[in-house]
Amino acid sequence: MYAIAIFYFERLSYYLVIIRFLIYLLQNQVIYDKVWLMKSEIQFSPVNIEDRKKLGIRAGDTVRVWVKIQEKGKTRLQAFEGLVLAHKHGNESGASFTVRKVASGVGTERIFPLFSPAIDKIEIIKRSRVRRSKLYFIREKVARQIRRQMRKMKMMDLATKSDMEEADIKVKKEEQDKINADKAEQEIKEKTEETESKEEAKTASTEGSGVAKEDIKTEEPNSEAEETK
Repeated sequence: MYAIAIFYFERLSYYLVIIRFLIYLLQNQVIYDKVWLMKSEIQFSPVNIEDRKKLGIRAGDTVRVWVKIQEKGKTRLQAFEGLVLAHKHGNESGASFTVRKVASGVGTERIFPLFSPAIDKIEIIKRSRVRRSKLYFIREKVARQIRRQMRKMKMMDLATKSDMEEADIKVKKEEQDKINADKAEQEIKEKTEETESKEEAKTASTEGSGVAKEDIKTEEPNSEAEETK
């Protein structure tokens, strides 16, 4: 009897341990459910979180992100369209995605938080199938293409004149023309003065020779009268 009692006591204690363990699991499950509900109820961003989760942004998508920009008390929207290189942290509160675009031959990249209130809306324009989760190799690929194109380039020395340079040249030309005109006027004045002085000298010499001839003529008859005497 004693052995049978010990046997049933051991069995009972074994069942009690199992029951306690099940109660512990149930309690933990209830706590976990409560925490999960609390997490789901917490609104860590004023945007529509479910909408952005449903987008399912991934590498290879071509997206257009409309960003809010504050300027002088007003808000305007600016679009940033490009290729998604990477999407990090899934749908967590810190989720982000990297977008790359090429504008005027220059590549620019921006990292956007998925649930940022600064983003008005996100549009997925194209979706392509890629084999990598991160497309950072595109940077090197584009750089190689640019280097390949630069091999065909050659140095040039062609340029248009600036408006300021043309204005300076025009002013200098006008000043030079004015100086040349002044020099020409001065030369003309000098030449006229020389010609006038020469004419005056000629007139003076002609007048002097005329007076001398008259004196000679007047002296000749006097000499003849003396001879007759």
